[in-house]
Amino acid sequence: MLEIQGVHKAFYAGTPNQVQALAGIDLELQEGCFAAVIGTNGSGKSTLLNAVAGTFTPDAGQIHLGGQTITHWPEYRRAALIGRVFQNPFAGTAAEMSIAENIALAMQRGRRRGLGLALRRAHRDEIGARVQTLGLGLEDRLDNPIGTLSGGQRQALTLLMATWRRPSLLLLDEHTAALDPKSAAQVAELTLAIIRRDRLTALMVTHSMQQAVQLPERIIMMHRGRVVRQYRGEDKTRVGVPDLLAAFDQLRRREQLDPAVTELLARQYR
Repeated sequence: MLEIQGVHKAFYAGTPNQVQALAGIDLELQEGCFAAVIGTNGSGKSTLLNAVAGTFTPDAGQIHLGGQTITHWPEYRRAALIGRVFQNPFAGTAAEMSIAENIALAMQRGRRRGLGLALRRAHRDEIGARVQTLGLGLEDRLDNPIGTLSGGQRQALTLLMATWRRPSLLLLDEHTAALDPKSAAQVAELTLAIIRRDRLTALMVTHSMQQAVQLPERIIMMHRGRVVRQYRGEDKTRVGVPDLLAAFDQLRRREQLDPAVTELLARQYR
């Protein structure tokens, strides 16, 4: 289970350029829950994932995962518990190394053993069998450099690597955004299949309202570093893309209205 309690993060603190990226996030994800985080640019979506992954330490608040307080754990220590797939299909893999070698590294995530030992002990048949589940025909190309693959193929393998050891939490940071529509749909379907098969707890940042509606069981809407709305249960089953767009429009109209109301009140009490 993931618990985020009162997490704050400001960048360029104490300067004219200060940005309050997270402004008191409280969030709880039960084990096995798949949730999508949506919001406009600058709402704090990716910052939230970075806070959980350990890219930085929050200014305030606590983060708990699987019953452990990980707030001050460095990123490499959290890697034993957290799998992550980035937006860039070329992130998280070594382009010049083979598919098998990249997977061997993923098998050793969070451990202190070398690649050679991993390759000697890993059964090639097992690697081939799990790669075959991707349905991309890559099981016969395990010795090919991973950098020679297409973006969709590479992202599918990255997803497999991130979930190889069944992490306590899977973080998906707009992991289909850089792919063509067909590849994005394939990776999205594969993502859902793996999460359901392994009953993973997953947090996915996405700009795709269609994905947010179709894939997860819960939607978390962020705005200006805060969680402003959540859809779950019956609310989630009924919500559609037009509903999410309408909710964003309401937020924008409220921001446009607030300065006018403030000015009106200021005039009234002068």
